[in-house]
Amino acid sequence: MTEEVQRQFSIQRIYTKDISFETPNSPEIFMKEWKPEINVNLNNTVKDLGEGNIEVSLTVTITAKIEDKTAYLAEATQAGIFLARGIPEEEMGPMLGVYCPNVLFPYVREVLSDLITRGSFPQFLLAPVNFEALYAQQIQQQKQEAAPAEH
Repeated sequence: MTEEVQRQFSIQRIYTKDISFETPNSPEIFMKEWKPEINVNLNNTVKDLGEGNIEVSLTVTITAKIEDKTAYLAEATQAGIFLARGIPEEEMGPMLGVYCPNVLFPYVREVLSDLITRGSFPQFLLAPVNFEALYAQQIQQQKQEAAPAEH
């Protein structure tokens, strides 16, 4: 007799795992006109902690440059421990690649906005991210890499 595990999903904890802020060209950078080139990079990692507990981390790196000089580099990793039991395998990918990053994003957005403002720079708010589209793009890329090259 097989025992079916009841579907269970919950947030156990949300925490800031890592924060970094650098202003390598201050104070001189404050004398320049504020028209920065901003680059935003996102990364999502998943770590199995056992017993249905999974850590999902969302790292966002923001680099602001004026001309060829870095005004600031702000990076934060927001993580969460999620309990996931009895979730079918085909649902786990979207859960960890879309739902969990959506839960973490507002926290990392606030941390980075606060860091940048404390660095005496104009407020920067990350635009909303479509994690569903990013996940679909990642799956498509994995399929292309797995497909044998045609000659």
